[in-house]
Amino acid sequence: MQKRWFIKQRPTTDKIQAVVNDLKVSPIMASLLIQRNLTALPLIRSFFTPKLNNLHDPFLMLNMDAAVERLDRALREEQRILIFGDYDVDGTTSVALVYSVLKDLAPVDFYIPDRYDEGYGLSYQGIDYALENDCSLLIALDCGIKEVEKVRYAKEKGLDIIVCDHHTPGSEIPDCIVLDPKQEGCAYPFKELCGCGVGFKLLQAWSLKTGRNREELFEYLDLVAIAIGADIVLVTGENRILCKYGIQRMNEQPRIGIAALVEQAQRSFPLDLSNVVFTIAPRINAAGRLKSGSRAVELLLAESKQEAKKIAAEIDEYNSERRMLDAQTTEEALELIVQDELFSSRKSTVVFQSDWHKGVVGIVASRLIEHHYRPTIVLTESKGEATGSARSVSGFNVYEAITSCEHLLTQFGGHQHAAGLSMPLENIVPFKEHFDAYVQKHIQLLDELEELVIDLEIVPFDLFLAGESAFQVPRLYRMLEQMEPFGPGNDKPVFCVRNVYADKQRILKEAHLKFDLVDPGSEIRLSAIGFNMADKADLIMSGCAFDCAFTLETNTWNDKTTLQIQVRDIRETI
Repeated sequence: MQKRWFIKQRPTTDKIQAVVNDLKVSPIMASLLIQRNLTALPLIRSFFTPKLNNLHDPFLMLNMDAAVERLDRALREEQRILIFGDYDVDGTTSVALVYSVLKDLAPVDFYIPDRYDEGYGLSYQGIDYALENDCSLLIALDCGIKEVEKVRYAKEKGLDIIVCDHHTPGSEIPDCIVLDPKQEGCAYPFKELCGCGVGFKLLQAWSLKTGRNREELFEYLDLVAIAIGADIVLVTGENRILCKYGIQRMNEQPRIGIAALVEQAQRSFPLDLSNVVFTIAPRINAAGRLKSGSRAVELLLAESKQEAKKIAAEIDEYNSERRMLDAQTTEEALELIVQDELFSSRKSTVVFQSDWHKGVVGIVASRLIEHHYRPTIVLTESKGEATGSARSVSGFNVYEAITSCEHLLTQFGGHQHAAGLSMPLENIVPFKEHFDAYVQKHIQLLDELEELVIDLEIVPFDLFLAGESAFQVPRLYRMLEQMEPFGPGNDKPVFCVRNVYADKQRILKEAHLKFDLVDPGSEIRLSAIGFNMADKADLIMSGCAFDCAFTLETNTWNDKTTLQIQVRDIRETI
């Protein structure tokens, strides 16, 4: 699919030289720092070496005092507590986090709803489970912000609830203790926490109030980092601090379950946030998508290697099955699009098939966007209703679009980039029309073509300092590593070069491009890999010059590590 390149403006030569002189970095690194407004030493220090001491005061969050008081009373009186969490990565890591901290202090249990019998969010079955097991307090993690009726039901039965959520609230807030930085009147300065992050803030506040050793709580930051990566929240501000130390903890002292999962996936430590997103998160997610999210929690809580290895193998099988269903459903959805005579006049994609697996519709929505770049909803049938997931394109708020159709829905929730929804089957057609009408009216023309943001246009020679060989890993790459963790809000720098050629080009596994990128001006060669870019093979094999956008990576083979560029896009040089 064609992409729209947006190349950031290069800083002036004077500004670049000033930073080069002050910080003793390369001109490329100086340009990147200026683009991120990192020129003052205090800002640079806080970015490259974030401190846990800079985490915000958790008591700035609305209702935190009440939440801590209720939690502490439950612990002091040894009341039974049910830790309830959603079945995705954010929910299961949240449950593992809170359960781990509280399990030795009071009688606690955890509950993950069944994706198919109970659906998303706080469930009546979960509330009844708490009541049947004499629980006095339920802590709802990564869900609950819109569960007004279910909270009312629990309250009538005498069950107290603390909601720890990060999703956009509805018009009415549940009548319980609610922690959500996005709710009206909350002065908490960082609004982009994931669900696990909100759960962490509750534990942080409780630790401060009760004088517990905060270092014990920081031992669980690996779980928060996994949730941050999986939920695709901003990796800036407080999330950057939590994620940086969480990844560090994961690499230095990996929990038994994560180590087993990494081994099962045939990967190795150290990991970065990208490894979390593409290796760990899909496997944890697969448990809740195809079987039970409880298995993911059990893996994260595992205390023996034997138990962890068994669950990791089981979850890896779920992930393999998920991939097969994902590919099959995507193919069927694309065929429905081809058959839709009105598709070309629409600016959204809404597809429905009654027998699609509910656990993969969100993934399929993302896959369809790779083919047709537009807000996308994939629906299937469950319990006599149409239910599914929405994914958005850059710059378009899909949650607001779905909210405009709420008169057609029985339930919905989410945020700007992704959402879940359900509706009566007879409402699919009117929903499709109403949703597309909203998109037609509100989407911007530039949002209809995927944008590739490029930090700098360079020549390959710029990547190396004087005396460095093109066959070694340059110092620039080592500097870029210090900018980790990369993610939304702190994207990995993307470079582009123009008028280059390919040599030794070939296709791997019928999907990936492998070639040497050759700069005719300097004769520098860079080893290049383009994943799932076989459709660009004709261009680079034609012998014509092309422009290439890429990120810097390394490749290790036979104990030798070399520089490799990961291609983001290729287009013919004009």
